[in-house]
Amino acid sequence: MLHKTVPIAANPSTFTLDTAHCALLIIDMQRDFLEPGGFGEALGNDVSQLRRAIAPNMALLAAWRAAKLPVLHTREGHRPDLFDLPPAKHRRGDAPLKIGDVGPMGRVLVRGEAGHDIIPELYPLPGEAVIDKPGKGAFFATDIHAILQNLGITQLVVTGVTTEVCVNTTIREANDRGYECLAVADCCASYFPEFHETGLRMIAAQGGIFGWVGTSDTVIAAISQ
Repeated sequence: MLHKTVPIAANPSTFTLDTAHCALLIIDMQRDFLEPGGFGEALGNDVSQLRRAIAPNMALLAAWRAAKLPVLHTREGHRPDLFDLPPAKHRRGDAPLKIGDVGPMGRVLVRGEAGHDIIPELYPLPGEAVIDKPGKGAFFATDIHAILQNLGITQLVVTGVTTEVCVNTTIREANDRGYECLAVADCCASYFPEFHETGLRMIAAQGGIFGWVGTSDTVIAAISQ
């Protein structure tokens, strides 16, 4: 895509996308979170709440790739030896399936297992960076900041799951590092619809304290011009 700046309608104000310095960041669209039998369902969640974000993400990703703009994906998970899994995270709650246990798609949230991988509908292409993160935020204990700096990225268009946890945490981390972030509302999702709405409101509150919130149709229209 030729370098240009394009306005995108967003909350709380227009987001000006700079195509020379932006990237699409898709957060944790993993089988363990979105597919039946995965970790999300084992925790008692309704995975259909997350799956509603798949189609909008597919459309946005196709348009982004067609515009030849950078794409990054993240996956939350841990080393097979679990040395990077804090005990407090491992013992969370009374779920019958814990991180590292064997589930229908292999060991839960362990790197290299089937459930840890990204869903087929949004699978990365060669040349798209995949960031494996041990925590909620994409900047904790990863090399994403170095990658973005090397690519000259200053703006992130952020999608994925879940809105109030990994998406929100990543946007807050990015904001503190000077990135401008646009969360794409219909491309994000939560197991709890009320948390989704609140998470988006928190991003755009107080004049955009953490960033902007827009929709996939406006982003697609902007990059397809």
